[in-house]
Amino acid sequence: MNRYLKHLCQLVGFNTPTTKIYYKGGERMEETSPKCDLIGTHATRRTFICFALSSGIPAQVVMKWTGHSDYQATKPYIEIAEKTKADAMKLFEQEMEK
Repeated sequence: MNRYLKHLCQLVGFNTPTTKIYYKGGERMEETSPKCDLIGTHATRRTFICFALSSGIPAQVVMKWTGHSDYQATKPYIEIAEKTKADAMKLFEQEMEK
């Protein structure tokens, strides 16, 4: 499934060079790869959850769709969705002030 997702992302042009920074034994490491190489099922699942919550779909529905039985597991996504909504409202307010 991950190979298929990477291939699809490559086909649609998700090829922007992206640098991943991590630490190994206290040493900073950097790896630059096309964005399509970094996509996998976990990232797409997280994106789906954040997008669904930001679109106003109730958390209980998203939890049922994704198999989350624990609210605590869903809470970080809800916080991201709330920040996304707040940022969008700020943009809207800025446009209205013009």
